[in-house]
Amino acid sequence: MSKVKMTCFADEISQDLDEQLDVLQAEGLSYIEVRNVWGKNVLDLNEEELQTIRQMLDQRGFAVSSIASPVGKYPIGDDFAPQLEAMHRAVRAAKALNAAYIRVFSYFVKEDEDLDAVRDEVLSRMKQLLRLAEDNELTMILENDNQLYGSSDDRCLDILQHCASDSLRLAFDPGNFVINHVKPADEAFPKLNAYTAYIHVKDAINEPRQFVPAGKGEGQIDQLLVLLRAQGFAGFLSVEPHLTKYLPYSSDPKRVVTAIHALKDALARAEMVWE
Repeated sequence: MSKVKMTCFADEISQDLDEQLDVLQAEGLSYIEVRNVWGKNVLDLNEEELQTIRQMLDQRGFAVSSIASPVGKYPIGDDFAPQLEAMHRAVRAAKALNAAYIRVFSYFVKEDEDLDAVRDEVLSRMKQLLRLAEDNELTMILENDNQLYGSSDDRCLDILQHCASDSLRLAFDPGNFVINHVKPADEAFPKLNAYTAYIHVKDAINEPRQFVPAGKGEGQIDQLLVLLRAQGFAGFLSVEPHLTKYLPYSSDPKRVVTAIHALKDALARAEMVWE
């Protein structure tokens, strides 16, 4: 039986790396998704800080699953040059931390914007980012976040098919699909499973509109895990809690632990093992 790898957006625990690792280690995790450390985004860390992080992770037996960059979380109408520079910094961070994946997005669009009118620009930018990943033997993982060109399953598929590269895969986020009125297991996964290399574990409900622990919402998490098990998925499941509204009076570490426990329970129901 294949094992999935559990990782976590640990900056939702704390900005302090030691505290992030303490909580994850107590839960049995040995992978971490790096987004913010010491009050700085991963792309803003200097070489010395990146090397300090690498040493701390090595000493405690952790590996980095992904560089959770904000590349592409940027208005499609703005100048592209800063995004290329940001991607260069993401590549630098990935190499320093020995990460194979860099998370990216597909550009903010205005609420009333004609998506067909911006399609060519989105695809052009994605291919330019992709060339940097290919040149450095890294894989970009595209997240289906909100208010972006690729918020829907069909638009994600459009990007992935057009770029047609093994260096661009999908970070499948069921919670975000729910918020965009797409059924993750029934509608999105059959279209996108061939491109899915990474899972962001968020669940969600629309009434009230908020994220919830895995299995508590409309994200079809149990069905999705069964589908993943059937195809022998052995990639990363990355816990991204976003539970401030769901648990408004809990501490940040408690929210993250709640989300991790919910995923562990869902994996047990699906008879899947993890490391």
